[in-house]
Amino acid sequence: MTIYDTIGGQAAVGTLVNELYRRALDDPNLNGYFASTDMALLHRHQRAFIAAALGGPGTYHGRAMGEAHAGLNITDDAFDRVATHLVSILRENGVDEETIGHIADSLGPLRAQIVAP
Repeated sequence: MTIYDTIGGQAAVGTLVNELYRRALDDPNLNGYFASTDMALLHRHQRAFIAAALGGPGTYHGRAMGEAHAGLNITDDAFDRVATHLVSILRENGVDEETIGHIADSLGPLRAQIVAP
């Protein structure tokens, strides 16, 4: 069984992405990163990316992480804030700590591609 299946599949990923962006837009330290973003498109890309990263069906066809985040000047603090929101959402939705750890292991290495040098 994949992490994607463990957390509840497509429905859970959709809920996760919706709540993650709701919190990011409500967070004054993050919302500026989304000022000129097509949020509907971002939601679709993020659902596909997370599903693929967690072993779900389909393939992510979006831009590479470095390219997608180039010029946004994302800081380590911003990356950590998003990660904190993600972990909170997972816990609130009953995902166990071991699975959360596996998700962090899958997504954590992206820091080097997302955070501005």
